[in-house]
Amino acid sequence: MMSKIETVQKEMIAAMKAKDTERKETLTLLLSALKAKAKDKKEALTEEEENTIILKEIKQAEESLAGAEKAARADLIDMNKKRIAVLADFAPKQMNAEEIKQVIAGVLQQLGIEKPEPKDKGSIMKNLMPLVTGKADGGLVNRMVGELMK
Repeated sequence: MMSKIETVQKEMIAAMKAKDTERKETLTLLLSALKAKAKDKKEALTEEEENTIILKEIKQAEESLAGAEKAARADLIDMNKKRIAVLADFAPKQMNAEEIKQVIAGVLQQLGIEKPEPKDKGSIMKNLMPLVTGKADGGLVNRMVGELMK
């Protein structure tokens, strides 16, 4: 199986040949982020580490998009939407609310908690997050666990 770095390099070359400048620029940024992390680590990245970097890049583009929308900058809005679309091609499939509920239920069962209370949240999250990291938005997971305690 190809690493994300190899996949991104291939896609970047294809974008250059197709003269798709915006896609090439986004892939260049992603590639440098992946390579920098691998260089810091001094070894190949795990799939989870690669996914974390990709999700971080998406989050940055989303934050830039929000800023561009506030400033009513159509050029930046368009650029960030395209950047998010390109990065989404490489992002791991995100879990939907139903899948997250199933994982939460499994963790509760594993911990033997029938009616979660606020004092249980720490141990629930500690066991839950490794199962959903990179596959689900942490804020959404946190809110869903919080709703169970109401």
